[in-house]
Amino acid sequence: MGSVRFAIEVRTPFRLDLTVWALRRRAHNTIDAWDGATYTRTLVVDGTPVQVVVGQDDTGDLDRTRLCVELRRRGDASSEVGVAEVRHTIEQMLGLHVDLAGFYELAASDERLAGLARRFMGVRPPRFASVFEAFVNAVACQQLSLTVGIHLLDRLAAAYGPEVTLHGATPGFPTPERLAAAEPSQLRRLGFSVAKARTILLLARQVASGALDLDGLALASAEQATATLIELPGIGRWSAEYVLLRGLGRLGVLPGDDVGARNNLRRHFRLPAHAGYDEIAALAKGWWPYGGMVYFHLLLDGLARAGELRSAAPSPPAAGSDTVSTRSPAWRSSGSTGSDAGDVA
Repeated sequence: MGSVRFAIEVRTPFRLDLTVWALRRRAHNTIDAWDGATYTRTLVVDGTPVQVVVGQDDTGDLDRTRLCVELRRRGDASSEVGVAEVRHTIEQMLGLHVDLAGFYELAASDERLAGLARRFMGVRPPRFASVFEAFVNAVACQQLSLTVGIHLLDRLAAAYGPEVTLHGATPGFPTPERLAAAEPSQLRRLGFSVAKARTILLLARQVASGALDLDGLALASAEQATATLIELPGIGRWSAEYVLLRGLGRLGVLPGDDVGARNNLRRHFRLPAHAGYDEIAALAKGWWPYGGMVYFHLLLDGLARAGELRSAAPSPPAAGSDTVSTRSPAWRSSGSTGSDAGDVA
């Protein structure tokens, strides 16, 4: 086995565990593996699958922390080909360069948000490794619970994902090129509906052929990107906003059709039971441009209530007593909706 190691310095506050949980969402996610101390993911670098292992090292510096990254693969241990690419991908996936000082200032002025921000201090906004991965995640989770959606994604990775021939390595996320060669019947056998199978394979073929440039949406405005995404077959408002947040890193987006987020917003921010998309959009305006950070905090809160985040800070005291410092159930629905934040029974 060949391996290359390097470090990434990160400004505090940062917590790898919380950020990885916001990325993986469920314990049975085998694509984004977490063992309680290290994050492991298989990525494709220069056409070769590489196992990437990330851990956080306490440097003793109040202003900075360090991530220790190891690339494992078959071949020459001295080769450093792909290090720059992996570094960029990890920095993007874990939101390492996102400045959240404004978010913590905002949270300090909102007593209901302050408790969440204090409890999950250090989480960064995660992104999928590619916009294509975000798109497939959105399609898989439409009209299903997040738990079921991730089971589908695990099966997809096991069948079509890149693999590193190392002990204990799990498959990565399938590339568009690999999925482009599949047939709808093959995805149907994995549990995808006919419509979802066709949507995923159509997109994979368009991306693989160069007919569709999803990564180019990074240069478009939120309005332009949303319009482009909604024009794609099988994509509605929830899926488009999901891709904007988790694929393109648009932190101003809080997916208003997300059922899990809506339930948690009712719980934490006293939204009426009948509140819908418009009410959530109005609430999110007061958090601009950090609605997406609220979304991730609600997801972590749901995971904590389910007992997954045993190292999270205790539940906050009564509203109004928190201060924030930068140093310190399955369901079905019709339409293109989904559930991510707080989809916990």
